[in-house]
Amino acid sequence: MSFKAGFKEKQKLSVSVKMEMKKLRWAMDGAFWDLDISTPRTLDGLSRPVPGDPLPLGISRGARLSRPKQIDFMQRFMAAPFVPSYGAAHGFSIQRVLTIPVAENWFGTLLGQFNLQRFLSSVKKSEGPPPDSASSWMQMLGKHLQDKSLYALSFCSDLLLTPNDTLLLSVESYGDEKKPRNKALFQHRFPKHNLSVEAVWPGLFVDKGGDYWDVPLSMSLDLATVASDSGASYHVCVHHNSGSPERVDGGPSEGIPAGLLPGLAVKGAISFRKNIDLWRSNAPKLKMVQPFDIFLSNPHVSTSGIIGAAMTACFGDGAARSQIEDDDPQGFRGFSLQAPAVKSALLADVFASASFSAQHGNFQRLFLDLTRFHARLDFPSGAKFLSGATHLAEDYFNSQKPNLEAIQDICPNATLSLQQQIAGPFSFRVDSKVAVELGNQNWNIRVDEPVFAIEYALQVLGSAKAVAWYSPKHQEGMIELRFYET
Repeated sequence: MSFKAGFKEKQKLSVSVKMEMKKLRWAMDGAFWDLDISTPRTLDGLSRPVPGDPLPLGISRGARLSRPKQIDFMQRFMAAPFVPSYGAAHGFSIQRVLTIPVAENWFGTLLGQFNLQRFLSSVKKSEGPPPDSASSWMQMLGKHLQDKSLYALSFCSDLLLTPNDTLLLSVESYGDEKKPRNKALFQHRFPKHNLSVEAVWPGLFVDKGGDYWDVPLSMSLDLATVASDSGASYHVCVHHNSGSPERVDGGPSEGIPAGLLPGLAVKGAISFRKNIDLWRSNAPKLKMVQPFDIFLSNPHVSTSGIIGAAMTACFGDGAARSQIEDDDPQGFRGFSLQAPAVKSALLADVFASASFSAQHGNFQRLFLDLTRFHARLDFPSGAKFLSGATHLAEDYFNSQKPNLEAIQDICPNATLSLQQQIAGPFSFRVDSKVAVELGNQNWNIRVDEPVFAIEYALQVLGSAKAVAWYSPKHQEGMIELRFYET
C-alpha cells in the first residue's frame, strides 16, 4: 500500500469512527452509570461493573471501538504485528487479528491470543537434559506449542443493517477449557437518542473489591439522550440476570453482590448539566503546526455541575438487598418501598456532581506544552448527604462533638486526573480516586485504585490516541486505541 493510499484510508477510517462514536456516546458518561471497564480478562477487552458499585476512574469508559477493530488498526497503521496485554491471572499475552470482509456492510474478525508467559514458563520447567541439537530444540518447542491452554480465539461478526442500525455477534473460546463467552449487541440511533440492547452468556462482572464474577446470562437495554455540554438529559436502563453467579478465580461463592443475583432491575434518571468557562485562552496557536490532539489544544479553566434524580425498581432475589451495602450500617437512606413477599423493591434518590478542569498549553510544541488537571466530586446520594448534615447541625447546636459517621456521610467521592506531556505526542497520565477515612481521630487520605498510563497521540487523525495503562490494584494492563475523548 502506498503512503498516499494509506493516508486516504486513515482519513476514511477517521470519518467512519467519528460517526460511530457520535452514535454511541451517552449523555452522562461514567458519573453515575455502569459503563464497561477495560480488562485483559476477556478477548474483547471488556467487563461490566456490578450494578450499583462505583466505577474506577481511568478504567471506565463509554462507547469505543471494538477490541478487534483496535488491534486491526494498530496492525495496519502503527506497525504492531502483535498487541500485548498483561493480567495477574494469566500473565503476559499477545494478540493478533485477521479481518474477513464478507460484504460492503458486513465483515468478520478472527482474534487470536497466545499466552507467551505461560509458554516460556513451561519451557523453562521442562524436565530432562537440555536438547543437544537444533532439531531437538524444535521438537521440544513444538511439544510445548501443542498445549491448548496457551491459546484463545474469538470470532466477531459486525453487520451494518442500516446507516443507523448495527448488529454485533461474537464468541470467545479458550483452550484451557474455560466456558466460551458469547455476546449479541444491537445498537440503533434515534434523533438525539441512542438505543443499545445486549445479551452476554456468561457475562463477566467486577465488584468494587476487584473480584471477578461470571453470570450465566445477563441482558440489558439502554436508552439515553446523546451527549451535550449543557441542558437536560435522561437515561433508562433495564437489566436482567439469570443463573447462579460464580467467582472467576475460584474460591467460595459467598458474599455474592446483590446486583448479580437473579432478577430484573429497571433504572431511570433525569438530570441537568451546566458547563461554565472561567477562562479560555484567546492567544493564537502556532501557525502551520497541527496540534497533536485537537481536543487538547485550548488552554482553559472551567467547571461543570450535574444535578438529578434516579429511581430503581428491582424484582427477584436481589430486590431485598439492592442498594443496601454490608459496609453501610445505616443502609440505603433515600426513598424506599419494599415488598419481600413478592421479592420487589422501589428505590429513589437525588444525586449531584461538580467538576473542575484546567489546562495549560496547546499541545503543539515538542516539550512542556500540555499540563492538564481534572477533579470531580460526586454526591451519589442526596438523602445520605442531608442526613449527615442534619446530624452535624444537631451536634453543633447541642455543643456536642461532631459524629465521625455524619462527617463521612457529607464527604463526596473524589476522583483526580493529571496529565503531562513528556515529549512530542507522548504524555503521562494518572487517574485515581481519593478516599478520606475518618477513624480514631485521624483523618487519613489515601489514593484508591490509581491507574497509570502512557498516551501516544495519533496526530493525523485529529483526536485519537494509543493508551498503554496499568492498574496496580487489579494487576492488569493493556494497550488500547481511543478516539475523541478527553
